[in-house]
Amino acid sequence: MSTSTEEPGQHRGPEQETSTATPPGSDSAGSTAPRRRLARATVLVAVFVCAACGLVYELALVALGSYLIGDTVGQASIVLSLMVFAMGIGALAAKPLQRWAATAFAAVEILLALLGGLSVLGLYAAFAWLSLYMPALIVTALVLGTLIGAEIPLLMVLLQRIRRQEAGSAVADLFAADYVGALIGGLAFPFLLLPLFGQIQGALLVGMLNAAAGLGLVLTVYRRELTKRITLLLVVASLLAGGTLGGAYALADEFEVTARQALYADPVVYAQRTQYQEIVLTRSMSLTGTADTRLFLNGDLQFSSVDEPRYHEALVHPAMAGEHSRVLILGGGDGLALREVLRYPDVEQVTLVEMDPAVLKLARTNPLLTSLNENAFDDPRVNTIAADAFSWLRQSKQRYDVVLVDMPDPDSTATAKLYSTEFYALVGHVMAEGARLIVQSGSPYFAPEAFWCIEATMRRAGLATVPYSVSVPSFGQWGFQLARKGASPPALRLPADAPPLRSLDPATLRAAAVFPPDRDRIPGVEASTLMHPTILEYSRGAWRNY
Repeated sequence: MSTSTEEPGQHRGPEQETSTATPPGSDSAGSTAPRRRLARATVLVAVFVCAACGLVYELALVALGSYLIGDTVGQASIVLSLMVFAMGIGALAAKPLQRWAATAFAAVEILLALLGGLSVLGLYAAFAWLSLYMPALIVTALVLGTLIGAEIPLLMVLLQRIRRQEAGSAVADLFAADYVGALIGGLAFPFLLLPLFGQIQGALLVGMLNAAAGLGLVLTVYRRELTKRITLLLVVASLLAGGTLGGAYALADEFEVTARQALYADPVVYAQRTQYQEIVLTRSMSLTGTADTRLFLNGDLQFSSVDEPRYHEALVHPAMAGEHSRVLILGGGDGLALREVLRYPDVEQVTLVEMDPAVLKLARTNPLLTSLNENAFDDPRVNTIAADAFSWLRQSKQRYDVVLVDMPDPDSTATAKLYSTEFYALVGHVMAEGARLIVQSGSPYFAPEAFWCIEATMRRAGLATVPYSVSVPSFGQWGFQLARKGASPPALRLPADAPPLRSLDPATLRAAAVFPPDRDRIPGVEASTLMHPTILEYSRGAWRNY
């Protein structure tokens, strides 16, 4: 960043900088004051737009990583730290370019617009086809950060050319516009770009805006500093970048369908990206004519129709061995656990809390899901609530006889809080006297530390537990925790009025509580809390090898 007090125009180069007596674009000294104010405002608007675009690129990389990898904190740390580091490198690299500030700034913005606009598309391709997501992310963050870092020194030079100004005052003006632009970009990304355009097309649109802002500033305020050849080159480069981004925008939907399909073995029949997650349904037919419908959330399998009764019968029916007039289901937006609960005619009320309203809508309306959940959401006993379970529990005053926690695995910061001591304490507050709770707890075979961490966490919250597991071929050996409040755990049994079941009987359920020596309770496993989410590390460490 230049803080020199030399008269602008002392250094002459191809741009032919003008002196402060005649600001860029002015025709006469008599009209310089209004033109200076207009030119200065134009520069600050460009700073505002470029800052907004730069922050959108950063947030887009973080959001993409959270969707594809699931590690929001890790992805944010990698992206932001690399980009901030690279911004420092970019600021240093821009020092020799200050002599040709207008040309350099336009070139930086055109390149930044092209690479930033294509960044999400390119990283998605690296994830889907090349298995090089992390190396590609690191390179992308470093390149974009370097280009963003080069903006401020060049803009400082351009701003000081318009009017002789103390360096501190110029910095204040520049950073004020920069920070306000970052605010607008940060708010626009989740609340405007993602809902209306999605990640790929949203980034492409921002790239086009970025290119227009950079070239527009140079051509409107500093056009007299450029030779005809440089002007032509910048215009052609901008048109090529804009054309590339526009062509990518037109083909983005087709690209996303193709890339998404590359991630799944079976044909994708439905896909939607919501503000919370990516929802995908696949469907295939075996050689024997058996249909297999599968639901994926952020790439993680939620169920296969071939064997989902094994999972949902184990999740629901042991909890129904007692009073079950009022049932609470946390998660389970596909309606399959709800289907099993409604098989009991004496159930009077079921409350289902699912964070993503798009999942609820899909389960109500998609024929593939309604045929599996037997139109469970149409039952008048059912009340659905679209809310975060943690926040909802804090406000709930009702008490329930049965609570079923059917949440995604704790492999991200967003889901780890749903496996914390604090969460289970909140669950305990809505449990009536003698109520029974079941929590899906992952695989005691593939992730034994995570499985026993969940049990330790529930016990820390004052719940007495009975762990058990069943075989679900799509998942492997899968585990659950049956619990109630107090010192003595509930009996693991089926209710006397249980409907006919396909995969469970009393003997099978008794055997489910027996664990082999190499997968039995692990001493020293720590409970998980909001401030110390050990479940996250246990889960990631276990599945890393599979």
